[in-house]
Amino acid sequence: MREVAGYIPDIGEEEFERKILKFHDLEVELPLLSNEQMNKVIDTVKRGSAEGLKSLTVSEVVGIIDKVMDRFLDRSSSYRQKAEKLLPIVTGYDEETIRLGLTSYLKSFRKHELQRFVVEDLGNPLLLDDFQPRVKGGFSKAIGPGLITHVWAGNVPALPLWSFVSGLIVKAGNIGKVSSSEPLFAGWFAQALVEVEPRLANCLAVVWWKGGDEEREKAVFDQSNLVIGYGGNQSLQSLQSRIPITTRFLPFGHKVSFGMISSAALDAQKAWRTAHQAALDVVRYDQQGCYSPHLFYVQKGGKVTPREFAQYMATELDNLGTRYPRRALSMEESAALASWRQKEEMSVFTNRGKEVLGNDGNDWTVVYEEKAMDFTPSPLNRVIRVIAFEKIEDILPSMKPYLSFLQTVGMAASPKELFQWSESLASIGVTRITALGRMTAPEAGWHHDGRFNLLDLINMVDIESSAEGDSERFAPYVD
Repeated sequence: MREVAGYIPDIGEEEFERKILKFHDLEVELPLLSNEQMNKVIDTVKRGSAEGLKSLTVSEVVGIIDKVMDRFLDRSSSYRQKAEKLLPIVTGYDEETIRLGLTSYLKSFRKHELQRFVVEDLGNPLLLDDFQPRVKGGFSKAIGPGLITHVWAGNVPALPLWSFVSGLIVKAGNIGKVSSSEPLFAGWFAQALVEVEPRLANCLAVVWWKGGDEEREKAVFDQSNLVIGYGGNQSLQSLQSRIPITTRFLPFGHKVSFGMISSAALDAQKAWRTAHQAALDVVRYDQQGCYSPHLFYVQKGGKVTPREFAQYMATELDNLGTRYPRRALSMEESAALASWRQKEEMSVFTNRGKEVLGNDGNDWTVVYEEKAMDFTPSPLNRVIRVIAFEKIEDILPSMKPYLSFLQTVGMAASPKELFQWSESLASIGVTRITALGRMTAPEAGWHHDGRFNLLDLINMVDIESSAEGDSERFAPYVD
């Protein structure tokens, strides 16, 4: 079985070199452009966005994206059926995990959510269409880049949508490099966009090249106004070294997230649901996202103790594993996970109050620790630590060394605790606080790593009130 991936605008009758990526019985065929062909694509995308995309209103762009989302949310559509069939093969995730994950994720890109997305950053969406009056006088307009190059990671299916959609909304030309781990969804999205609105045919491209291919990267980066990169911190640092100093770079690197559960959420009625929601955050995409939890801090003093809560989570992970099996691990991953768990089990003999819970298949692991105050990231793949605590002040010092890595906190707490704890967490670098069960599903318009989705992409152009006033001297109606 073979699937043609990527998307190339019309650059004339061209023969492309093809790269074949193999995933079990599926072959994914991607265009591998020469430098000359890449330059043609760059010119076409820049010209196409200037003539086509920038002539649309932001409302029209949002409407087009909404129609595309209709196709991907409709389980009878060819795009959705292809996604549900092929993404499990490419990513290794279970079909049901892909199905539910896609639905939850894609709903964030519907019309009303995108409208919130724009208003969150800009206040007045019309700033992307025309000069708008400013309160202090004068006028301003938001201008998107001529060309954005996206270097996407493949740890979570359909991840490219965040930056791709943002680039479209600011009316930039967009060239995306897909990951070898998930090379399909961005190309499908581009093809569906062009089917819905043919005027976008030459405004975007989805390509592939081997990471670190300096010759191909130079051809793209030298002509880009902005590069957005996803991946590990080391790969992003290497990427940055190859981007011209005059080209803006927005990196989204490795992050660590965790959960906090108040004693208020630990009575006999609420604790099971709390554990279920926490387990869902662990199971979804096997903790591969930057917003997935590495550990849970559970407060003492509730009717359900932290140790009992860890046991609840173990039960929930076991139950969820029946419906959403963990993806098959490589030999290296399995060996590393088995070694890690063995060390944890051995440490139980020297660490009273510690307990390691898991099943015979090593499909999940819950490590409970009574007195640990260290902040230790998980090896992922459904491995979670549950750490008991009394006061938030007791655990904050262990998090401070990770200030530049902290991102999401899933919280189950009373309203008073929500805001008190959030103040403390914000001071050590946390940028997103959400409900348990929602850690892997950010709301439209969230501030990714504390930054802006659209404001970081645009330049503001101001017409000062002095220029407006002075222009009146030259109006044809002046006496």
